Amino acid sequence: MIGDINLALILLAHLAASASPGPATLAIAGTSMARGRPSGLLLAFGIVIGSLTWSLAAAFGLGAIMLSHGWVLEVIRYAGTAYLFFLAWKAARSAMAQKSIAPQSIGGRPSRLILRGAALHITNPKSILFFGALYALGLPSDASHAQLALVVIAVGVQSMVVFFGYALMFSTSSITRGYIAGRRWFEGAFAVGFTAAGMKILTTRLQ
Repeated sequence: MIGDINLALILLAHLAASASPGPATLAIAGTSMARGRPSGLLLAFGIVIGSLTWSLAAAFGLGAIMLSHGWVLEVIRYAGTAYLFFLAWKAARSAMAQKSIAPQSIGGRPSRLILRGAALHITNPKSILFFGALYALGLPSDASHAQLALVVIAVGVQSMVVFFGYALMFSTSSITRGYIAGRRWFEGAFAVGFTAAGMKILTTRLQ
């Protein structure tokens, strides 16, 4: 924790969400496997842009709202907790299912790959709810612009590490085979992570 910022909570929950199998990670995986590392990295760059868009909207938008309407914090708190528990349920159900991963491949010019990646993340309305819940719990209602910028930068750097890391990993055939083979174990771990993040938000004492 830095000052009044619960940066550890924000980064841990964001790591669980960004690293778990979903539209963004599956698109990066499929593109990296089918079209190579450069295409995967370009798509990942677009997804990072989309993630930063929602992160900025949540950080600077929620701060102003919570200063004038304190009850919004409680609404976001429980909505965010419910969403994290929903993600935990989906991950647990997927871990128990005998299905295989079916990643999608996205092709095109570099500019198209970046735009498709950004659109993939921006058009996911669940992202704003997720970021809103995290920032509402991890930031004080009177957070300064410097504090908000610190969190946005930290989350942005983590997004780059995760999404670029996926592009690098899935462009390597041996790592791809290992991930697919251990998919159920990974998703089981994500289910535990989402549950822990939801419980943390639910039980954190608000100030």
